[in-house]
Amino acid sequence: MAENKLPGGFVNEVVREGETVRRNQSRNSEFVHALLELFARHDWAGAPRFLGIGDANKEILSFLPGHAGWEQVQPAAVSCDESLAGVAELVRQFHDLTAGSTLAGADQVVCHNDLSPKNTIYRDLGNGLRPVAFVDWDIAAPRARIHDVAHMCWQYLKLGPSVHDPAKAVQGMRVLCDAYGLAERADLVKTILWWQDRCWRGIEAGAASGDTACRALRAAGKADEVRASWSWVRRHSRELNKGIT
Repeated sequence: MAENKLPGGFVNEVVREGETVRRNQSRNSEFVHALLELFARHDWAGAPRFLGIGDANKEILSFLPGHAGWEQVQPAAVSCDESLAGVAELVRQFHDLTAGSTLAGADQVVCHNDLSPKNTIYRDLGNGLRPVAFVDWDIAAPRARIHDVAHMCWQYLKLGPSVHDPAKAVQGMRVLCDAYGLAERADLVKTILWWQDRCWRGIEAGAASGDTACRALRAAGKADEVRASWSWVRRHSRELNKGIT
């Protein structure tokens, strides 16, 4: 059966084979497989199904058809308020499924930890593209709900220098928080800054230690891009905080 390489590739090569996806396993694979099996038991359609381990010790997942938001420029439907609300509702669904589970342990929920359009599958449900599932659960881990909400705000609203009007960012953050049902928002902007700071420093540290993926990310300018986004959020943190709380 023919193999087709799917978009991505900085960290892990993903190949489609028929209606399945083959990926290299990671240090977190055992946890991720258990998480996907939890979703399957609850018949939650927002993530691929774990189908087992194949040749070369690669994990086999179900292929989720649709539009993945990898390109820098996306259709307008991807960033419309209805799609933003849909993303937040999906996040709330899997958070609620994992709350109180063995996988979450003493933490509130299991977080995806890399929510972004590129890890989201969109389909036209009759009124334009809308989010239906998340992929790339490699760094999922127990955490507080606000961590995923903060990452979601950063990535889906592209919080950074490309946002020329902080009021527009506030509007988007309110759509996401309202749809998720996040009542306590005092620490949201601080958590966004934590994510951005952690991200650019992690790329730099990984590249310095010789990590191939981090070197590729740094060479592509991702560390500088994230640091600029951190500076923008920090500069406008008062406006953002005031607008969402």
